[in-house]
Amino acid sequence: MGILFGFAPWIVYWVLVGNVPFVAAVLVAFTVAIAAFVLARLSGSPGRTLEIGAVATFFILTVLTFTVSQGFMERWIQPLSTGGIFLVSLISALIGRPFVREFAEAGQPKEVVESEPFLRITSLLTWIWIAVFGGMTVSSAIPPIVQGDATLLDTRTPLSFVCYWVVPFALLGLAALLTRVLPDRMTPPAEELVRKTTFVAFAEAEIDQLIYLATEHANREVGAGKEAYDVRIGSKGIPLVGDETRESWPSTYKVRERKR
Repeated sequence: MGILFGFAPWIVYWVLVGNVPFVAAVLVAFTVAIAAFVLARLSGSPGRTLEIGAVATFFILTVLTFTVSQGFMERWIQPLSTGGIFLVSLISALIGRPFVREFAEAGQPKEVVESEPFLRITSLLTWIWIAVFGGMTVSSAIPPIVQGDATLLDTRTPLSFVCYWVVPFALLGLAALLTRVLPDRMTPPAEELVRKTTFVAFAEAEIDQLIYLATEHANREVGAGKEAYDVRIGSKGIPLVGDETRESWPSTYKVRERKR
């Protein structure tokens, strides 16, 4: 549901743009974008790039709606809106904050968020959406390029309604289906989750002592009925502030049911 919340301004806009005046469509979408951003801030959610990008996109579209001709908007408002979400999603991936991952992290434990399947699937889903938004933008840009007088309101010319509406929203539906199916593979089995922690040891401790301390520390963290396994320690400890005789060591481990 989180990602639907992020898409809300664009969904509202695409529903309205072919059915009401452009000014009304863009103002409602801009209002929804601002409301989504404010609600996310009030609830303490992180500043998701999709929400910030929606505000920027619909601010620009609002300005254009009031400054350019009706004919220009009929030809280009659709590729401009899809181009906006394409750029926002692409930027989120390039800056290392894939927008799908930002939504998927909500409510997930740290070990899931840091797991390889979660990182891989959320990255893949983000690039799928980027490809879809790119395809939507290219498709909706074909009518005004090929036919100078094309309009998204034209329901009689196949090139117009196919490229403005049919192809873009078929792609959107395909991405939505993949987003429903792939997340089921994001969470690895509990036995495969790698957990991170730190433990304290004396600076002169031998490697076998470090492994023992790391294992004991991990078993205290996992609690009764479970045990830590595949315990690994980092390559170097960090001296404690004010106590150079002891060091803090990073370690990782997996958890399984305790053998009886």
